[in-house]
Amino acid sequence: MPFDDISGSFALADIVALHGRGIVSGTGERTFSPERAVTRAEFAALVVRLFGLEPVDAAIPSYPDVPAKAWSYSAVEAASQLGIVRGVSAASFGGGSPVTREQAATILVRALRLDGERASASGANAPDYEDADRIDDWAEASIQTAARAGLMQGDNGRFRPLDTLTRAEAAAVLNRIASRDGWAAQFEAAPATGLQLGWQYGQTTSQFIASIARSTVDTLVPRDYFLESARTVSDSTDPALVRWASAHGKRVWGMVGNRSDAEVTHQLLGSASNRKAVADRLAALVLDDGLDGLNLDFENVLPEDRSGLTAFVTELAAKLHANGRVLSVNVSPDQGDDWTAAFDYSALGKQADYIVLMAYDEHWSTDPVAGSVSSLPWLARGVDKLLAAVPASKTIVALPLYTRKWTVSPAVSSAELSLIEQTDVIRSLVSGTRSWNETIGQYVYSYSRGGSSYRIWTEDSRSLTLKNLAAADRGVAGLAYWYIGAETPDVWPAMRNAAKYSAFEFE
Repeated sequence: MPFDDISGSFALADIVALHGRGIVSGTGERTFSPERAVTRAEFAALVVRLFGLEPVDAAIPSYPDVPAKAWSYSAVEAASQLGIVRGVSAASFGGGSPVTREQAATILVRALRLDGERASASGANAPDYEDADRIDDWAEASIQTAARAGLMQGDNGRFRPLDTLTRAEAAAVLNRIASRDGWAAQFEAAPATGLQLGWQYGQTTSQFIASIARSTVDTLVPRDYFLESARTVSDSTDPALVRWASAHGKRVWGMVGNRSDAEVTHQLLGSASNRKAVADRLAALVLDDGLDGLNLDFENVLPEDRSGLTAFVTELAAKLHANGRVLSVNVSPDQGDDWTAAFDYSALGKQADYIVLMAYDEHWSTDPVAGSVSSLPWLARGVDKLLAAVPASKTIVALPLYTRKWTVSPAVSSAELSLIEQTDVIRSLVSGTRSWNETIGQYVYSYSRGGSSYRIWTEDSRSLTLKNLAAADRGVAGLAYWYIGAETPDVWPAMRNAAKYSAFEFE
């Protein structure tokens, strides 16, 4: 036995089983302290370990009372970002407080995404507890659901909702979860992240490789090819990057850009001869450079070039497919304006292997109105509109690894910030306000300096997790990131956690 003080515990087998899996540990070298109360922070850490999730050292703390130096910081952040745990208030997690039995039931029902109907499928009826009048209203439904699911039953006709959860009780309920058919296998499996694209920008090859090695990215998108005229394409492919990708089991889709040059793009797309010449050239370059495919990034395309763009994508896709190569096409969310009028989303989706939705620049750099780069509702609407035209299996959602610092007075202007730069700005603040906006899924910072007022709608591992979950809920093929090297280190474990947790099936 791993501990000397558990021989008489009702949860002996549960404690031993969970200790063997590294989920629970002792309070001393040979002690478990089975009757000691579990704190809210400890319970969050237990659930994170049970689910096989990674700790997340968030660049922006969710709760002032759980600072980055706290032992529980990375576990609380991991659980909080996925919505498994919540604070006792907007400004406090209360990690040092004992978790009550009704709180534990609520956390577990939320974590397992249970509802009354699914829990009832177990065939168990919820008990009519003698102490039901002591159950808080907010916990009543969760306690009934937990009971029906066989997770927490109480004893002697009582649930004891306000009693603290002991370490033995925690072990018992967590091992019930771990012992369900098929559940443990999910917890132990590596996350299935789907396609993960990462664009190279502002980094040397060696810097890009180092960033990719730390990331979830499996498909590298270097800025290899640019339209130089209506019939010519420049090639800056680095063979060293292609060799590294091949050696490490990763794909390379060279980006094809038009530098937002509407006139040159118009000359290309308006001519069948020019379209053929450029498509032939790109198809040959992909073979010569040893790439796996292309990522077409034509922006600022004129509305009158809509049919020409579709024709070009059709021709280029056919040539690439003949050689076993892939074509992805970047598009902006359909706002019904001239910026996106050239995109026949449905037609492009039929020809290309993937459509990459650039789900950012909701408020662009010169926007007269300050705001988020990518609020959650805006992203969701953009994805849903695209999915009405393109199958989810061919859709990739691109997320921003940048934001903007907005000057909101005396005049509106903005400066782009990488997530690394954003963190530096936030840490330098000595005054100002911060609030979490539940509706848009972002922190909003407001502060003043030198007579000017500023505002930042943040992108961080918490906001990106919500976007990841929204994309996963819609069954898309994968995610992309603009741009690699702009992220803080916590982004990647958060993305893996989101991919893993969203795939759990608690049936």
